[in-house]
Amino acid sequence: GRQGDPGGSKFFLSLEDDLMRIFGSERMDSMLRKLGLEEGEAIFHPWINKALEKAQQKVEAHNFEIRKNLLRFDDVMNDQRKVIYRERIELISGEDVSEAVVEMREQTIEDLVPRYIPPKAYAEQWDIKGLHEEAMRLFGLDLPVVEWAKEEGIAEEEIRERIQDNVERRMAEKAARFGPELMRRAEKSLMLQILDQLWKDHLLSLDHLRQGIGLRAYAQRDPLNEYKREAFELFDAMLARFRETVTMTLAHVEIQAAAPPPEMPAPSQAPQVESREPALAHASNPGVNVRPRGNVAARERNPKDPASWGKVGRNEACPCGSGKKYKHCHGKVG
Repeated sequence: GRQGDPGGSKFFLSLEDDLMRIFGSERMDSMLRKLGLEEGEAIFHPWINKALEKAQQKVEAHNFEIRKNLLRFDDVMNDQRKVIYRERIELISGEDVSEAVVEMREQTIEDLVPRYIPPKAYAEQWDIKGLHEEAMRLFGLDLPVVEWAKEEGIAEEEIRERIQDNVERRMAEKAARFGPELMRRAEKSLMLQILDQLWKDHLLSLDHLRQGIGLRAYAQRDPLNEYKREAFELFDAMLARFRETVTMTLAHVEIQAAAPPPEMPAPSQAPQVESREPALAHASNPGVNVRPRGNVAARERNPKDPASWGKVGRNEACPCGSGKKYKHCHGKVG
């Protein structure tokens, strides 16, 4: 037909193709084998077309389920991303983040003490040495925790309050030494840097978790539910690590203000020296033969005094009157 006329296409599909082998009907395959058809022979039958349509529908439904399942996993990460981005926008837009820093410090101390002094535990079960070392690592303070624990009737809550008071006093002294404005800028910058780094590490951890979570199905567990649970635990641990890292970094940081650039000395004015004309120099020193600079008019040149010729072009007539070019007469090289 002509170009543009409606046309048609024919597709030949083997019964051994993956589409028919995986998603096709087994009964149809066995029935066609009983008919004794030769290999390579084309089969035209409505049953074949119907079986092919059903196989295609199964493939599309299978792929749709894969995309739908992948979207469910991505929703878990997307919910966490919204929380982090909202926190980051608040940090960038806020001028003073000192309140957030104080809350992180209080939460860090509140999480620290129960790890070494369990609630409702006897004093003999307290890990005072571990608490002292951890306080030294986090806050850089050599607190007398061992002496506090020996006091009669002291409780876990009182030890926590004493640690809190000492840490706040230390940070107030540091802010007074560096200046409030410089301290606020340091807090904001450090929080953004630490949050970005921890979030990148968290995304990598989620990617590793996602790769192997499908194996939970062998234990009769839903991989999606397992992924949600462990992803939440990783996210909660990341936030705790964020609070602890910010608190520890600000407790140990030392801020040094940049020294102003040295002032450049004012350039000294060189004494002005009056230049003398060659004619004046020649007049004051008769014994010195000074050759005039630049071009000299032909009428001012003395043919017998080459010093009065000035600059002569190589192709000009020699001022001595020989009639030769200057380059072949007095200007001859060698």
